[in-house]
Amino acid sequence: MHWLWLSLMCFTVLVLLIAYQSRWVYPEIHAYFSQTGNLTGQQLATRSRDYLQEALDVLLLDPDDEAARQQAHFRVTLAYSLFDIGVYRREYACTATSLGRLDVLLPRLEAGTLLSPAELSHSLLEPIRCLTQIEMDQLDRRSAVTQAFVEETRRHQGQVLSGSLVIFLLGLTFWLMHERQRRQAARSARESLEWMARALRDPLTGVGNRSALDDDVLAAQGSELGLLLVDIDYFKQYNDSLGHPDGDRLLRRLVQLIEQCLDVDARLYRLGGDEFAGLIACHDDATLALACQRLIEGVHDAAIPHPSHPGSACVTLSVGAVRFRAGHAELEASYAAADEALYRVKARGRDAWAMAQVDTRRVTG
Repeated sequence: MHWLWLSLMCFTVLVLLIAYQSRWVYPEIHAYFSQTGNLTGQQLATRSRDYLQEALDVLLLDPDDEAARQQAHFRVTLAYSLFDIGVYRREYACTATSLGRLDVLLPRLEAGTLLSPAELSHSLLEPIRCLTQIEMDQLDRRSAVTQAFVEETRRHQGQVLSGSLVIFLLGLTFWLMHERQRRQAARSARESLEWMARALRDPLTGVGNRSALDDDVLAAQGSELGLLLVDIDYFKQYNDSLGHPDGDRLLRRLVQLIEQCLDVDARLYRLGGDEFAGLIACHDDATLALACQRLIEGVHDAAIPHPSHPGSACVTLSVGAVRFRAGHAELEASYAAADEALYRVKARGRDAWAMAQVDTRRVTG
């Protein structure tokens, strides 16, 4: 009979331990997601950068159109309101300079002044680069919060395991229950890993997302890589004329086409909307240039109809590329350089590629 009481005692202690763990984990998970959800700086910077890029596109495409200038003025005003917040001014040195450039630009747009491409680049590219830097920094902060949560959870799980081992010594019944709990935890870990793997993929095209790009670059620390930023020319017009289902099919088809044009070891990522990134092993500029050229020519050869393309009957791409040595800070600088090269291509009329050199002054850490 005493074994029954011992078993009941072990079960009671185990239930109390599990209840304690549940009551600890749930508030911690809630606090974690609440905290990461408050890191809205990245989202604000992204929206602001998108508005500035849209304004730049509008002004470069039709600088003489008064309606276009008014539309650009509206977008720059929206971008300014999202950019001009206290946390950006306090924590990012480039914010004041960038807002100053926008302060000069806005009255000129409102007055209907005709701006040259050089003036537009001077006024908008620096704020765009600053916002890109803010986005990357916010991603770093999210990673730090995640790491702190993981470490605290790991420490607590270690304490729970120690208590479980003590209870294990009290009897065979507790051991069976403990073993079942261990198997359940292993299954939960596998499901979590599977979920994390899905979270690193773009659901529409099946390629990696921005988080996967960051992870792959960090995993290749020190390797020489080539980064290609690929933008579908006039994709919005394609969607407007044919509909979003056809737009989705175009994205999937272009993913297959881009993968065929790049090396077999190349990795492709969808960064959002119609923008993709390609990562290839690259030891010299000639390899990178060849990859860019094959992309442009491959899309030309595919001759995918684009009924709303103002300069071509078929789909075209704009590509900005850069070669760099893998690392977190290097990726940040390389992404900015490739993005700048991409916008140079757009400013020249699209359907082309351009290479950039990494500004080593941006590489910190």
